[in-house]
Amino acid sequence: MSEQQHTSTASRPEAVIAARDLTKRYGKTSVVDAINFDIAKGEVFGLLGPNGAGKTTTILMMLGLTEISAGRVGVLGFDPARQPLQVKRRVGYLPDAVGFYDHLTAVENLAYAAKLMGLGMAERSRRIAAALTRVRLVDVADKRVATFSRGMRQRLGLAEIIVKRAEIAILDEPTSGLDPQATIEFLDLIRELKAEGVTVLLSSHMLDQVQRVCDRVALFRAGKIAMMGSVAELSVQVLGAGFVVEVEADGAGIARRLAAIPGVGNVETLADDRFRMTADRDVRADAARAVVAANGALRRLSVDEPSLEAIYAHYFQATPSGGVRDAA
Repeated sequence: MSEQQHTSTASRPEAVIAARDLTKRYGKTSVVDAINFDIAKGEVFGLLGPNGAGKTTTILMMLGLTEISAGRVGVLGFDPARQPLQVKRRVGYLPDAVGFYDHLTAVENLAYAAKLMGLGMAERSRRIAAALTRVRLVDVADKRVATFSRGMRQRLGLAEIIVKRAEIAILDEPTSGLDPQATIEFLDLIRELKAEGVTVLLSSHMLDQVQRVCDRVALFRAGKIAMMGSVAELSVQVLGAGFVVEVEADGAGIARRLAAIPGVGNVETLADDRFRMTADRDVRADAARAVVAANGALRRLSVDEPSLEAIYAHYFQATPSGGVRDAA
């Protein structure tokens, strides 16, 4: 990671997770290779990449579930290697395969976990009822978990995090194997957690789904972070533009006014009344105001938002040897 990148992450406000040269080796093989990142309070941060890229190992080091070979990671100010209990009290973890007691009901599973947290009976009951309502499992609260689908188990795992009132939720491939409707519902629950100030770390290889909820992403490749930033930032770096905006309008000097919008990198005149511009942010409102300022008549305005899939495909096609670029 470049010095510029390191400085940028180090200055990010209210970081609740901070990794510095975090490394995990098995023998001479580094499965996580000196990675650096900060995750801010209330942020939804995505760890993306193919299976075996190092995402899950990074998570396990954050939780104190596997030893760190070199470097360090702090979670809410605690060292998970030396203070694992303090981390586990504040962090909720939803692994790829959620483990529950199949012979117990949803309520009984949550009650068992809440009791281990030290919650009294009355408080347990209140939190469990509220959590099951949140994840829409009230109707099956008294059914054995053995009868649950994968999507229902995932929601029950999220309910446990809610009962815990975790400050950080770490979700490892939470939408893998879910049908489209279950995926939509689960992503909505992630947005609700963010709205309540919970920091969410989401590990996945489902790029389109992650793009819907993540503020920033880190793309892993062979144990390294290949790119990191918002989707718009990465699109500018990899594709040359974050947003492509097309404007169809009549008026004098429209191209000049569009080019003056902050964040616009290029304006192409396609016809007397058609213009295409690239920008590092969504400038549709500015474009509409520019047409009005030119006493023009706006007929059509369309925006193509950056695609994480396009970024990912273009980057890895451009760097087939696995080289790592500095980003954000």
